[in-house]
Amino acid sequence: FPVGYSAVALNHVVDFKEKKQEIIKPVSPSELFPSLPIVQGTSKRIRVLTRLTLVVSDPSHCNLLRSTSANIRLYDIIAVFPKTEKLFHIACTTLDVDLVCINVTEKLPFYFRRPPVNMAIDRGIYFELLYTPAIKDPTMRRYTISNAISLMQICKGKNIVISSAAERPLELRGPYDVANLGLLFGLSESEAKAAVSTNCRATVLHGETRKSACGVVYTVKKPRKVEEEETMLPACKKAKTQA
Repeated sequence: FPVGYSAVALNHVVDFKEKKQEIIKPVSPSELFPSLPIVQGTSKRIRVLTRLTLVVSDPSHCNLLRSTSANIRLYDIIAVFPKTEKLFHIACTTLDVDLVCINVTEKLPFYFRRPPVNMAIDRGIYFELLYTPAIKDPTMRRYTISNAISLMQICKGKNIVISSAAERPLELRGPYDVANLGLLFGLSESEAKAAVSTNCRATVLHGETRKSACGVVYTVKKPRKVEEEETMLPACKKAKTQA
């Protein structure tokens, strides 16, 4: 796991359209890796998360997500890939998931609408865009950019996560390269950086909240402005600073 990431997610995809699809328990990272690699530039081990992605093409497929399946609760991240506008609306407004996947390999069969997108943002759900198809095939690159820009026009760059879905190491790109791709998707520079950093962390925290049925709180230091720092200095230090 080079290229500068501190966490990765092992994705288990279930497509209910295929026969004999069932949700199994997530595979423990210790079964796959005898020793986890060190994060570049630190002494910490990389964090390996488990993710379940459900491809739904019929409203009946959503019933399993609404049930209290023991195996579903074992995954760190739950994502849903809706194939129709009705299912996209259901995923944004009612399903207890962390990610809603956006199709990037073909032209969308529907238009994004503001009410369900805003509802998903209010519920703390994030939208996922994949970049691997865009670097593998020119046609899929065109669909990826087109579908991403359509989403950005509605969500205004909020709650976006860009991930790889890579199956081979050569398909991975570093965080800064992915952020640059985000600019092609219609994100601003700050939004593109958030799509590979803080938004990903927020998605994981949303999953922890879902699993525990409780809230998860984390604090972030707010940088002080120069004016605030000066007002907090003692009088003697103010005089020295002004001198």
